[in-house]
Amino acid sequence: MIKSLYVRVVLTFLGAIFISGAIAALLINSLYIGQIKTMVQNDMIESGKIIIKAYQDEKGQNLDSLMKGVSSLPLYSVRLYDNEGKQLYTSRKEISEQESRDEANIQSVLQGGVFRSQLNKGKKEGLTVGIPFSIDGSPRALFISPEISELLNKVGNFMRSQLLIVLGCGSILILLAARYIVLPLQQLTRATRRMAKGDFSVSLHTKRNDEIGQLTRSFNVMAQELGTLEGIRKQFVSDVSHEFQSPLTSIKGFTQALKRKDMDEASRLRLLNIIEEESDRLSRLCGDLLQLSTLEYEHLQLVPESFSLDEQLRKIVIALEPQWSAKKVNLELELPSITIVADEDRLSQIWSNLLSNSIKFTGEDGLISITAIEQEDQVRIQIADTGVGMPEEEIRNIFKPFYKVDKARSREVGGSGIGLSIVKRVVDLHHGHIEVTSALRKGTTVTVQLPLNYSTPES
Repeated sequence: MIKSLYVRVVLTFLGAIFISGAIAALLINSLYIGQIKTMVQNDMIESGKIIIKAYQDEKGQNLDSLMKGVSSLPLYSVRLYDNEGKQLYTSRKEISEQESRDEANIQSVLQGGVFRSQLNKGKKEGLTVGIPFSIDGSPRALFISPEISELLNKVGNFMRSQLLIVLGCGSILILLAARYIVLPLQQLTRATRRMAKGDFSVSLHTKRNDEIGQLTRSFNVMAQELGTLEGIRKQFVSDVSHEFQSPLTSIKGFTQALKRKDMDEASRLRLLNIIEEESDRLSRLCGDLLQLSTLEYEHLQLVPESFSLDEQLRKIVIALEPQWSAKKVNLELELPSITIVADEDRLSQIWSNLLSNSIKFTGEDGLISITAIEQEDQVRIQIADTGVGMPEEEIRNIFKPFYKVDKARSREVGGSGIGLSIVKRVVDLHHGHIEVTSALRKGTTVTVQLPLNYSTPES
């Protein structure tokens, strides 16, 4: 039970209240009790002087004069002792416990000392003071003690009761407040368990704007993203199954056809070419999957080296010439001399994937432009085409693994939906940035920004 966050929050709040109460009591006791004691004792000494003066005026003969002075102290008990320590007067008829304790201090006061009781723990001397004076040269001792202890006890009991009530009400409010704090976390826990079982449709409603509200909204976004990714994964499994099954079926069928002895040489070569093409298709798909897996490896290290970026881009254009020339696509290059320090092989993957995509989705007599601009310590490469484009709402998903904007068209033009995921991962590894702008039937522009001098984490 102690592992519950709810119990921990409650215990933390209660512990903080009781500890702060104890500290406050200690501070009050150390800062104020001593001052109150001194103030009360000083007041009793001044009042005792009134009694002594009245008693001395009558030369110790008239108790009525004494009572006149005592009447000025209705909340105190007064005791008078002669030079032998015998009690001459007490304002209380019954012998109090305080009077029996006076005996230990009478002689000290008769010898001229002023007695002040100490508020030591474990003792019950109260706030008694003893004042010396004399009548016709005979020493006397006057002891004064407050008679408000019972009232103070009642006030103390009241204060303690009030404190207990406050603590009780505070504890109840803390239980409710902790419930308010922990309840959304409990809901998040239940929702997380549902999501762990594959239910990504879970959604939590909240009106809170605090950290818990932000956490809840972030959870909803995460659930939505994971649901989208799960849908993409399922679609990928379907697509990959189709991608593998289709060439395997063709290869199997054509292999069986090749077993026929009456087939002429031309037909045999045609079937062998088809088998070769399907085998290459399978090889490319496996290669893409292997590349993505390698790039996602957490400890993958790039191999930076200095090379000419503009020359690399020109080589990629030349390597893909069979593709763009077959579709009569026009290419415009604006590539000034740029030297960059980066992983040359990985950057080559970026340009090959981006340019291949532009060629695939650009119609005959279309235009693809490639420009590079050096900006301080960055380089900005832009590949723009006049192809079919894509809806704006699809742009944020295109870098997710296995995502295809148009499934039917993607099968026609080929591809597994992994290329852009590879591009995004390589750009991220180089601490760069990639941005895509597109509109249906208005073409697509991909902008890649990279540092001119990539440095490994160790350096």
